[in-house]
Amino acid sequence: MGHALRQPGFSLEDFLAWEETQPERHEYLHGETFAMVGARRVHNLVAGNLYMVFRQHLRGTPCAVLMETMKLRVADDALFYPDVFVTCDRQDLRTEREFTAPTLIAEVLSPSTEAYDRGQKFAQYRRLPSLREYVLVSPETREVLLFRRDSAHGLFTLHDFSTAPALECASIGCTVPLVDVFEGIDPLPDEPSAEMPPSGA
Repeated sequence: MGHALRQPGFSLEDFLAWEETQPERHEYLHGETFAMVGARRVHNLVAGNLYMVFRQHLRGTPCAVLMETMKLRVADDALFYPDVFVTCDRQDLRTEREFTAPTLIAEVLSPSTEAYDRGQKFAQYRRLPSLREYVLVSPETREVLLFRRDSAHGLFTLHDFSTAPALECASIGCTVPLVDVFEGIDPLPDEPSAEMPPSGA
């Protein structure tokens, strides 16, 4: 999340028209716009890893996996760009621009967005009746948290998979080994420098 820009009387429709003219993406909440911060390498890799595993798992099913360039509309006062989300909703599968009924949302945490993703954004996502699971992944600490909605009461329960061998996404029947979640994020080791030949050789 970037710096908030207050726009008095700025409706969601106003925002959508305005954003079409902007070079960067923005999220919208209660009349405020938030510039999206450029993602770092590890953020992009983890989001891509989740996308690839989910997409492979859901291949051939009536579900779609979408990434951070797709808009998710929570209500008339909130619109976000989740890092990765899955929808199996018929209407969502026909739209090209705004999605409204995700089954699962995953956000990759960064120092600048962590508090927002854990707090205010999750509070908004909980308004979505279709949402069954919310996943938070931290590349820095290797923390993997999943909040799962209880079908009986509609409340979200925390499941910590940080030390487990795999992330269990029950809403889509997908098990993701943590080695796959974090694949490629460790920097490559430095290449050994070529040894200089001994003097006089």
